[in-house]
Amino acid sequence: MSRRDDRSENLICSFCGKSQDEVKKLIAGPTVYICDECIELCNDIIAEESKLEESMGPDVKKLPKPQEIKEVLDEYVIGQDRAKKILSVAVYNHYKRVEAMGKPGEVEMQKSNILLLGPTGSGKTLLAQTLARILKVPFAMADATNLTEAGYVGEDVENIVLNLLQASDYDVERAQKGIIYIDEIDKIARKTDSPSITRDVSGEGVQQALLKIVEGTIASVPPKGGRKHPQQEFLKVDTTNILFICGGAFAGLENIIQQRIGVKTMGFGADIKKKDEKRPSELLAEVNPEDLLRFGFIPEFIGRLPVLASLRELDEDAMVQILKEPKNALIKQYQKLFEMEHVKLKFTDGSLVAIAREALKRKTGARGLRSIIENAMLDIMYEIPSQTMVKEVVINEEVIINREKPIIVYEPMAESA
Repeated sequence: MSRRDDRSENLICSFCGKSQDEVKKLIAGPTVYICDECIELCNDIIAEESKLEESMGPDVKKLPKPQEIKEVLDEYVIGQDRAKKILSVAVYNHYKRVEAMGKPGEVEMQKSNILLLGPTGSGKTLLAQTLARILKVPFAMADATNLTEAGYVGEDVENIVLNLLQASDYDVERAQKGIIYIDEIDKIARKTDSPSITRDVSGEGVQQALLKIVEGTIASVPPKGGRKHPQQEFLKVDTTNILFICGGAFAGLENIIQQRIGVKTMGFGADIKKKDEKRPSELLAEVNPEDLLRFGFIPEFIGRLPVLASLRELDEDAMVQILKEPKNALIKQYQKLFEMEHVKLKFTDGSLVAIAREALKRKTGARGLRSIIENAMLDIMYEIPSQTMVKEVVINEEVIINREKPIIVYEPMAESA
């Protein structure tokens, strides 16, 4: 039975009791009414609870299983099945460990940070970003080449944690359960096998500086970044439960692995292809800590990255798949842009192959696909917004290879009476 104000016969809110004259809007249900003020209050309560749940990190009961994590990764990253399995298991185990750490009497489990090895543009960064999205935890990226030891020109390693804090809106509790991806980690390898008598401020020194943060420590982070000074205020961030994923191309590491296992690699120096020849990415799949030690990493740093996953270089078929299949595929993105102008955009199969081959020539992996498409479509994207009768634009291989104009299909002219 609906509630009414007996004095005025006005309908009233079933929650707060205000009449329809006292509120902006009163929404009717089957037997009840709710006002706009109560709806707004409910929204605030739900938003506050959601924020609290996020700050607590992923709930282990709701944590996706490794197979479920890989299924989502498959939607965004083409190929790299072995690497995706390793990452799915490692991330699942990491957040189970985080949950267990708060319980008394549990076995103490060490953190398993991850090292990704693979050529540029093979999907290392995308894998790390997608993992953070699946788990709904804050994510930050850093470039190891910008880091130096404290006191030298460059960034202190604590600024890596600052990036994560900023991604968490300075919510320390939430940041402490996030993911940090450090790119170009191979660039901080020691320059020679033997320790140098001179300072290697961007190599071994950075490895030493990263040790404690990667393993787990209370980092003093300057809220505004930059260099530390004694009068500065700091935010204290515990990095014990932050998952660190490090990635790099590791150029030359395949030669070290080759020397250890004694096989030939494919290349210009090989006259005849033999059964024991392996591609560089196949060799990276056989990497072990000894190889990383010879590459220039100190033993303590290698020990902090126990999970190793290697990615294969992308071939032509994989490039074509990347262009059209993932949820965020480049072709889908450009088609959406044209759809906003009420124009249908079509790429022929030949054009996709031409884009993939051009990217392979540039040796930039999937990272180079967007610039190839942008260059080929610059003129048409400049002209289309000013035209009103365009129905469809077709991109074929000639547009990619010879920079010819795309095929444009116009709307039929309305017949005059």
